[in-house]
Amino acid sequence: MRGHGELAEADARNAMSMTERDWFKSSYSGSEGDNCVEVAIRPHAVHIRDSKDTDTGQLAIPHAAWAAFVAQL
Repeated sequence: MRGHGELAEADARNAMSMTERDWFKSSYSGSEGDNCVEVAIRPHAVHIRDSKDTDTGQLAIPHAAWAAFVAQL
């Protein structure tokens, strides 16, 4: 089993290699483009970023946390 440091390093490499194809926005997002997030599912985490400002960074969370969040919607 890998430690947290190794997972963080793997996620950093994955984040750097993501292409625009990897990101998706909910079909429920309005056509106005405001208040939306984009999501990229990666092997070690789910990455989330602001769709209006994609260069400001991203949040990476474990798959289980994402599943719990989506289950509450």
